[in-house]
Amino acid sequence: MKYHGVLHRYGHLLDLPNYTQPISLLEGDTPLIPAARLVEQLGGAFELLIKFEGLNPTGSFKDRGMTAAISEAVGRGAKAVICASTGNTAASAAAYAARAGLKAVVLIPQGKVAAGKLAGAIAYGAQVVQIEGSFDDALAMVVEISEKHPIALVNSINPYRIEGQKSAAFEICDTLGKAPDWLCLPVGNAGNITSYWAGFWAYDELKGTGLPQILGVQAEGAAPLVLGHAVEKPETVATAIRIGRPARGEQALQAAEESQGQIIAASDAEILQMQKYLAQCGIWVEPASAAGLAGLAKEIKTGKVNLKGKRVVAVCTGHGLKDPEIIIGSMSKPETISPKLEALEEILFS
Repeated sequence: MKYHGVLHRYGHLLDLPNYTQPISLLEGDTPLIPAARLVEQLGGAFELLIKFEGLNPTGSFKDRGMTAAISEAVGRGAKAVICASTGNTAASAAAYAARAGLKAVVLIPQGKVAAGKLAGAIAYGAQVVQIEGSFDDALAMVVEISEKHPIALVNSINPYRIEGQKSAAFEICDTLGKAPDWLCLPVGNAGNITSYWAGFWAYDELKGTGLPQILGVQAEGAAPLVLGHAVEKPETVATAIRIGRPARGEQALQAAEESQGQIIAASDAEILQMQKYLAQCGIWVEPASAAGLAGLAKEIKTGKVNLKGKRVVAVCTGHGLKDPEIIIGSMSKPETISPKLEALEEILFS
């Protein structure tokens, strides 16, 4: 039986050094899930497919880039890796470092990381350090220490992260036979939107698969690319995109412009509503993962996009189990009954 990860399947299309030594958890090959019921809910007449990246090994899209970054680090003899993270990068870096036998160090902003993500980083054996500051402060620190000491930086400013994440665009084109008309996705540190656009460009040059228009969506409380300036204290329930200074902000804006798309913002209420809609379709994502579709719904409602007859792919970046606090906090206590059929019938049919 053969098993394939991102580098095995697409490594020949990625700009990786010859010394790279593949470290894989069989990431990638995530499904495109039809979402016809959600289209009806949005009042549209288009085809919608969910690229559910929450089915990667550590529950988020970060694994695509991390397999490339860790594989390159191992190939050049690194013994330790470091990253700043709002959660998903931390879990992914820790898992792939563990797979490779490397030490992993993770810096997180104080009180700003979902428990499910922090637990992952700890479970995989990373040294987790919390700083009194934001993600942007943590990123500045890991950049500085990686320049001073022999420790590999694996945040999305690492070019090999972008190379690995391009594979998602390749998969979409391989599955559909061409690029979709539109791609919508959340935007935080902006590495993902950058890599998708690079991937679609590369495949179009290679196979003539075409290019989508891209709709990138930030949370209103953390929307520096929409506002046109950094956000010093970003706040949103969508913890994975709670970033005020995107490391690849310029590339994200370029991707939106070149694709004749745009980057917009959605409110926390709109994001949580879309998370609920997706769950009603059987797809549970973390709040940040619903941002892309929340923005799309907003554009449809205001009549700013006409998707009639179009094919749209929405990227849902992380599983709901990565950030379950909102759901847990809103849960009502289950009703308790005696272990008798009559009692069950009463609450079900009365």
